[in-house]
Amino acid sequence: MSRRQRDARDYARRMRVIQERSDARRGRMRWATTAIVVVVLAFGVLVVAKLGGAGEGGETAAPVPTGDAAAAVVSGLTSVPAATLNSVARGNNPTLPDLTTGQEVLKDGGKPLVLYVGAEYCPFCAAQRWPVVIALSRFGTFQGLTLSHSASDDTFPDTPTVSFHGSTYTSQYLTFQGVETSTNERKGGSYAPLDTLTPQQQQIVAKYNAPPYVDAQSAGAIPFLTFANQGLMAGSSFSPQLLKGMTHAEIVSAAADPQSSLGRTVDGNANAMTALLCRLTGGQPGDVCTSPAVTAFEKDFANVSVK
Repeated sequence: MSRRQRDARDYARRMRVIQERSDARRGRMRWATTAIVVVVLAFGVLVVAKLGGAGEGGETAAPVPTGDAAAAVVSGLTSVPAATLNSVARGNNPTLPDLTTGQEVLKDGGKPLVLYVGAEYCPFCAAQRWPVVIALSRFGTFQGLTLSHSASDDTFPDTPTVSFHGSTYTSQYLTFQGVETSTNERKGGSYAPLDTLTPQQQQIVAKYNAPPYVDAQSAGAIPFLTFANQGLMAGSSFSPQLLKGMTHAEIVSAAADPQSSLGRTVDGNANAMTALLCRLTGGQPGDVCTSPAVTAFEKDFANVSVK
């Protein structure tokens, strides 16, 4: 394991400790590998998602933009300038996907499949969607992305984000499936259900979001992201704390600014994902996959084989 991979694992563990200390009474989301269904486990907290009691800080969240303002945010997020991404390159110590070896390339419609599993209430999912959208937008086009926020009564309450629920993605290079299992609103004692995993998605989660691909403490964590089963991420690339108090528009503005600390964090992680995706697409599109944003990670993913 490389030093950077060890740093990424250490960072994930630190995030888990922070969340556990914030409210140890809250539950945590795990995927039951035996039944291959989503369940809620009480008295624990994973690094990325938890059900819980009162929100923190008592702050009033900024309203979610609508209409033209919402459209402007989505447009800005899906079209971060290539010059910005090239200038950022590795940015602020990005978290690299953990590579898997000897696994068949997961495809859908003959193209490598990227699978994201999360929930709208989850603050770590909220953070992770920003670089995911930026990276995937370099290979294709989203339709139907909506603006949202994490739960108001969870840790890192009301973290600004987008939601994949109801969205579609079109690309000649990749297939993307974004699953949001729950809303950010409570219904009874839990968050209301939303998207349902297909049998294939259940099998992927059961196999790859568990040991030996994910350490036992992080097994079942959301957000979960697999890059055609050649790399995976269980948890967020960075802490939602970095987005505290920001509006959707401010986050997009930061992502377009290569001098912004937040932009260098979000874009650096997007570039890392883009570099791995370029290995899966055989280096296409060429202008993306030969750019400084991608070549900055050339050594990290040199051993990823495409079958």
